[in-house]
Amino acid sequence: MTKKFTKEHEWIEVAGDTGTVGITNYAQDKMGDVVFVELPKLGASAAQNQQIAVVESVKAASEIYAPVSGTVSAVNDALVKEPQLVNQAAEGAGWFFKLKLANPKELDGLMDAAAYAKFTAESA
Repeated sequence: MTKKFTKEHEWIEVAGDTGTVGITNYAQDKMGDVVFVELPKLGASAAQNQQIAVVESVKAASEIYAPVSGTVSAVNDALVKEPQLVNQAAEGAGWFFKLKLANPKELDGLMDAAAYAKFTAESA
């Protein structure tokens, strides 16, 4: 499995031709308590960097962008009832949706864990 990160603080973990997407621990920490998540519709198509979901916290609402192009193949319905899962396990049980990748080469433009750690350290 490959895990990559965006400058907008999304992560994607790829297994085969499907990527699981969520926001990073860094992002949820900056947002504070998550109170609402709007997920994409199953079967929706997304272009890379297109807004696809929304997450709201006590501080602000933020758009979630598709890290790569693809079709939504699953959504994490648990977040509708328990949006706090994003705070508890942003890079685990708090995932948002899965994408069937349209162009796996788009992953090459994303950061690996070391590059993302450096990026967030420079942003702090």
